[in-house]
Amino acid sequence: MAAMRVSLAEAGLVKKPSHSAATRVRVSVRLRPYMSRDDEGKEGLCVRGTGNQSLEILNWRNTMETMSYQFDAFYGENSSQQEVYTGSVKPVLSHLLTGQNTSVFAYGPTGAGKTHTMLGGAEEPGVIPRAVRDVFQMVREESGLPASQDWEHSVSMSYLEIYNEKVLDLLEPQDQDLPIREDKDKNILIPGLTQRTIGSFSEFESHFLPASQNRTMASTKLNTRSSRSHTVLLIRVVKSQRVLPFRQLTGKLYLIDLAGSEDNRRTGNQGIRLKESGAINSSLFVLSKVVDSLNQGLARVPYRDSKLTRLLQDSLGGSAHSVMITNIAPEQKYYFDTLTALNFAAKSKQVINKPFTRETLQTAALKRPREEAAPNGNALKKIAKESRDSSAEISDVSPTACSPPVAMFDPSVMVRLLTLEKMMKGTPEKERLNLLRTVQESRQEIKELQLKQKELEEQALAAQSLLAETRKAAAAAPSIPLHRKTSTAKPLRQRAIVASQQVCPVQPLSSSIMTCKAEKRKMKVSESDVPENEESLETRLDSAVLQRSRDRILNLLNTGSLKELKGLQKIGDKKAKLIIGWREINGAFTQVEDLGNIEGISAKLLTSFLKVNILSAITH
Repeated sequence: MAAMRVSLAEAGLVKKPSHSAATRVRVSVRLRPYMSRDDEGKEGLCVRGTGNQSLEILNWRNTMETMSYQFDAFYGENSSQQEVYTGSVKPVLSHLLTGQNTSVFAYGPTGAGKTHTMLGGAEEPGVIPRAVRDVFQMVREESGLPASQDWEHSVSMSYLEIYNEKVLDLLEPQDQDLPIREDKDKNILIPGLTQRTIGSFSEFESHFLPASQNRTMASTKLNTRSSRSHTVLLIRVVKSQRVLPFRQLTGKLYLIDLAGSEDNRRTGNQGIRLKESGAINSSLFVLSKVVDSLNQGLARVPYRDSKLTRLLQDSLGGSAHSVMITNIAPEQKYYFDTLTALNFAAKSKQVINKPFTRETLQTAALKRPREEAAPNGNALKKIAKESRDSSAEISDVSPTACSPPVAMFDPSVMVRLLTLEKMMKGTPEKERLNLLRTVQESRQEIKELQLKQKELEEQALAAQSLLAETRKAAAAAPSIPLHRKTSTAKPLRQRAIVASQQVCPVQPLSSSIMTCKAEKRKMKVSESDVPENEESLETRLDSAVLQRSRDRILNLLNTGSLKELKGLQKIGDKKAKLIIGWREINGAFTQVEDLGNIEGISAKLLTSFLKVNILSAITH
């Protein structure tokens, strides 16, 4: 079972580690030797060094002028791998043993010598083999010091590539895109990435060399062995204390070989090579955006826009001591690639990092089995009992005999007391009391809501009974005929006049005058205007008029089209289709009430249909 970890500040033994002084990214530029085969037009060089830290390049706007750049170091075409490593990389490796991170990455256009700088060859090894060899050398030297007798060191490695925006494991290759995560302390993690413990440089080579063969490489017009992916080698150095207070320092070394930006017009990329080139250029463009955002002090830095920048989050604007080696080519055909690389290097030189020491503490008290910290408080009782027993044992021994043990025991007692206080602050008993209090409050709220619901139900029942009595009284009251005033309008053809809640029979033309248009609008009867307790429609209408209306509706049911049937009240598209279907199967309707035989037309709907349509037929 893995031991729990607490920071030294939480244990009260040391102060919280503060950030080291802010450091900027160290930028070095390395010029590849001139190759005549790449200078087809025999145009000569476009860039040259002017010192150990400066260089100049032709101004493409005016070839009679040059533009100068200043960096932390400049390595000319005759510089060796040893010079580059000793001058730029080796000085930052010592931070690993103090629990700080270090990052070294090579940047530049394709064919400028980045992979050669990072890997090198058998006779001229590059940055990666030299750095790993020196890491083991530093660990051996520190382990031999008297002050390091109580410390142990462990070194492990991981190796990955970013190919077409997929994170792939090179130590155990499989076609699976590994996720990139960030923990609560802002550390970048890759779940599922293989981690191998290594004890010597030869053991490192036995893992690294086969894994390098898994990297995606291809041939282009500019480079016979062009890197088609970004690779990241992670060396993790853990320094653990074997005695109290069990401190642990963790330092990480990132060795990154970036794929070069490509101009597809010159590389001749097609198909899969073109897709790879697009992914490489896109990630490098996001890298440039990240550097610009950091220099401008923007609130949002687009680390998440690319897998590459997500992994470089600690190297650019993070907590690592970073070194960037910019590789450039001297030929005229690489002029704009070289100029772009130099401008990016100049911007990167302004990025500020804030390294700090990553130190944790594995306490003896926290190494106890997890079951001792059960929620029932047994852990607290056991710790208190052990403290009492220890006090009793010490009191039985003479002061001379007990002095050495007390001196050795004091740090452990302090840790256990701090752990006890921390556990008491978050004791399960207190949490259970808070939970019980919350449950009791919830129950009280439920009771109050139930009482309020009961009151509302009683009020609703009272309102319903009052409404029923009002309707009953209104039904028992005699109907009052409407007052009709004489209209000066011209007499129209004879028709029945239907008013709300009262239907007037047809009057002779000589003794009846049609009402005005305003009264005619009031005569239109909707379903809501028809009284619920209407006893008999036939008793209020003239029998002849009623029969004509029913005949008209029956004729429409038997001969009407879909559109004509939809013109009836209460008949929509669906019910009109049901009427036509029933008519085709069973023949003509003998009476209007046969509508009740159609599935989907209830008796209540039929009654409402008759009332509304008969009245509508009479008014028209």
